[in-house]
Amino acid sequence: MKLLDTNVLNYAMNPASPFREWARRAIARAVLEDGAGVNPIVLAEVAAYVELGSDLERELEVYGVDLLDLPSKVAPICGAAYRKYLKARKEQSGKAGQKTPLPDFFIGAHAEVMGWSVITNDPGRFKTYFPSVKLETP
Repeated sequence: MKLLDTNVLNYAMNPASPFREWARRAIARAVLEDGAGVNPIVLAEVAAYVELGSDLERELEVYGVDLLDLPSKVAPICGAAYRKYLKARKEQSGKAGQKTPLPDFFIGAHAEVMGWSVITNDPGRFKTYFPSVKLETP
């Protein structure tokens, strides 16, 4: 199984994206090989940019993308990685600084717990906080 990051779906659905073809090929390859899926975190992020009334879940299923549950054992791993992130930000700037939302940390923790790879165009936090997770990038 390959977990899709939000940016991959956004690129695939945006005709103006310079990464559209890469994202579409990456999703299609994942569906055919190991399977591709999204968890509720990714689904919520994508839904924020979709017209009200769109059946996003159905559209993903039609393309062969699985809708995955998020196991509760992901939460402590996510929290620990986020704590490291906050500590690093404070050490770099001398103050707490702006906090980044948790989605990337939930996605990374989910992939780590399940032993899955992540398809993303934003590998930074994944490489830093989930180094054991294999990434597929453009």
